[in-house]
Amino acid sequence: MAYDKTLTKKDIDGLAFRTSLIQACFTFERGLGIGWTYVLSSCLKKIYKDDEEKLAEALEDNMAYMSTNLTAAAFLAGLIAAAEEDKTDRDIPNNLRLALFGPLAGIGDALLWFTVLPIVAGICSSFASQGNVLGPILFFVIYVGIFLARIPLARLGYSLGTKTIGHIKDLSNLVTRAAATLGITVIGGLIASFVSINVVASIPVSEGYEISLQTDFFDNILPNILPLGYTLLMFYLLKYKKINPVCLILITFFLAIVCSFFGIL
Repeated sequence: MAYDKTLTKKDIDGLAFRTSLIQACFTFERGLGIGWTYVLSSCLKKIYKDDEEKLAEALEDNMAYMSTNLTAAAFLAGLIAAAEEDKTDRDIPNNLRLALFGPLAGIGDALLWFTVLPIVAGICSSFASQGNVLGPILFFVIYVGIFLARIPLARLGYSLGTKTIGHIKDLSNLVTRAAATLGITVIGGLIASFVSINVVASIPVSEGYEISLQTDFFDNILPNILPLGYTLLMFYLLKYKKINPVCLILITFFLAIVCSFFGIL
């Protein structure tokens, strides 16, 4: 299913370069969401130029929490730009973004930051330590090459998006449900990685023996039950009590400081 294209190759290339600023504004509430919205903002304004309400809705949706590899972000941005250009059901771009930012972060970080660049840095450092000027030049060239790889990645994401969005629309319920499930799984993994609560307090039972509340009590009930419970509490307060996320962050800082001071955590 084809649709009229609004975006040009220049727009997609501009989107690719904008990903270099995606980390310019990081917050605990939205992660890279603000920078991500900036990346897509020029394309969204061009797509929804005659519909301010749809533009506002698209900008607000893209402000949601996300965190990914900066180079891989170009591919995802191209894909989401294609989905936005189709002006399809908002669940499709939202769930695609939610489902893919985590896996792309893992692939991008493992391939670039933990494999390619360390190997290149080791080789180039060896050259430089021997006084060979090729060392810093080679590293600079490869680093710039990785940066410029955003352009073909953004074009690839956009091209795949324009070819597949029509098929995704035909299977919208199945695709969006699968993407939403994967996205929720990714968020769950982030919670397990980022939320940590460890009770250091213990209860003395007899001379020379005490029970650790963390290892002997909470971990025996369910490992990581405290991080899970606190996350669910924050979700409840955020969704149903409409408490401002900034207030929840400040409350979390306050509780952490107080409990640490009294030797609880």
